Amino acid sequence: MSVEIWLNPECSKCRAAVAALEDAGVSYTVRRYLEDPPSAAEIADLVARLGVEPWDLARPRETREAGIDLPREPAARDAWLAALAEHPRALQRPVLTATDGTTVVGRDAEALTRVLAHEER
Repeated sequence: MSVEIWLNPECSKCRAAVAALEDAGVSYTVRRYLEDPPSAAEIADLVARLGVEPWDLARPRETREAGIDLPREPAARDAWLAALAEHPRALQRPVLTATDGTTVVGRDAEALTRVLAHEER
């Protein structure tokens, strides 16, 4: 069993997350989500695991650059999912999922620690 990490190898936060996994001796599988974009259904699953809305996963600058200009309201939820699937660069990164389903956006040490704690049991 291993952590799955969605990453962009050019991202410093993604590289830091990989280093943290390696330092902890946790096995992991990589999904380069720009080369293998998640579907709208996969993003919907991710949103559910995180307990957030799709727009909460949107990177502001990349969202603007992609021309995603949708209201942040439940009626636009499916449109957000489709837009993020079409423009995966707009997704927050890295996303880590532990074998027990614990999922975080690993942009800080606290989030990484939550995933690592589930894998070290």
